[in-house]
This record gives sequence, structure tokens and C-alpha cells, in this order.
Amino acid sequence: MAKEALVDQLNELVLRYNNPSFIGSDPILIPHQYSLKQDIEITAFWTAMLAWGQRKTIINKANELFGLMDNAPYDFIKNHQEHDRKRFSDFKHRTFQFTDTLYFLERLQMHYQQHDSLESAFANGEETEVREVLINFHNNFFNLPYAPHRTRKHVSTPERKSTCKRLNMFLRWMVRKDNKGVDFGIWNNIKMSQLMVPYDVHVERVSHRLNLINRKQRDWKTVEALMEVLRQFDPEDPAKYDYALFGMGVLES
Repeated sequence: MAKEALVDQLNELVLRYNNPSFIGSDPILIPHQYSLKQDIEITAFWTAMLAWGQRKTIINKANELFGLMDNAPYDFIKNHQEHDRKRFSDFKHRTFQFTDTLYFLERLQMHYQQHDSLESAFANGEETEVREVLINFHNNFFNLPYAPHRTRKHVSTPERKSTCKRLNMFLRWMVRKDNKGVDFGIWNNIKMSQLMVPYDVHVERVSHRLNLINRKQRDWKTVEALMEVLRQFDPEDPAKYDYALFGMGVLES
């Protein structure tokens, strides 16, 4: 397919899927249930970290989790006492267990007792590549001496060559700004042009089918290679093509 025709096809698919009808069956539904910035951040981050498996199951488990926070996650995270954490003892999603929940609760509480927004844990306005943003976030999130080793696997990092699919999805939700009503665009310290597409098996399959990439490995370098191509199509908002690739890979499969 000629480049111009391919770009036209992808742009058409972006228009098809980047609209409110996408929300109801996608994990982004969870943060859309809230209006307070901090509630949106917390539910978006934690939902993204739970986002593997069927989307319906992810949505159900996230609703269960935030129900345990009385559907007021920011207030609960910031003000809860240690004994309040016992209510989460039966909550789990696949390999995300009580130990992991306890650490997330404590680490997020520490952050919000010192900062107004989760954005400061990712970027402070300096010109930084997303790769460094994610590495720094991972290292800082697990900087407590008693951070469980098992919990680290739930927050990926490019240092381990991960594609960081869930973190990149979270950043897309927080950073992308348009008038379509899906992504929130409530963060300003990372540019849309810096965002990376959440790279999963569906995006991988479509990207190979369209000859956007030829690397076989599913790693961070492949994500960078894909973004080099997508930035040629739209230098200012390359992550919008996540809608096209995801739509072709899942919704039209």
C-alpha cells in the first residue's frame, strides 16, 4: 500500500474509534466515572496497571477495587489509616495480589501527602524522553527499602526492555488533548509528540501486516521503531494511531 493511502486509512480509523462510543467497553471507562483530577489520575493509573486479560474483566475488577475505596479514591488514598487496608485482603486480579495492593496504597498515599498531582511523579516540565520518564518513575515508585520485589513486575520499565504497554496507555490517557472526549489531556509536562503507542499483541500484528515495522522482538526498541514511522504521519500527535492499530487488531478481528 502506498504511504499516502496508508495514512488516509489510518486517519479514517482514528476518526472511527476516537469518540465517546469507544469508552463503554474499554478500561478508560473507569476514570471517566470521576471528575476530580486526582480521582481520574489514581483510577487511570491503577486501572492501567491491571489492564491485562479481557477488557470486561479489567473493568469489573477496577470497579471492585475502587468500590473498596468508597468510590472516592483520592480521599481514601490520602486519608486512610493502616487498618483500613484490611478490606482489600480478598482483592486480586490474576497475579496482582494483596501484597501488591498494600504497596500501591502506601506508595500512592506517600505521594499525595506531599504532591497535588501524580503528574509530578512522571515529569516536572523538563524536556525528557518518555523512556527516561518511565525509568525514573519506576525507580522512584519502588524507592522504599521494603518494596516487595514481586510488585515490581506490575510496573514495567524500559530498563528491562519492556514495551511498557500499560504505562504508555496511561500516559496517552493523561496527556493527549483533542475534542473527541476519550483521552483526558489533563497533564501538561509531557508533550503529545513524545507519547508512545501502547504496544501489545494486537498492535504488533497489525503493524507487521501494514509493514510499519519489521523487528520481530516485542521490546522497547520495537516501540521506538514504530513511533519513528508514526511520527512521519503526524509529528504532533503520533499516539492517536493507537486507535487505528488497536481497532484493526481487536475490534475488527
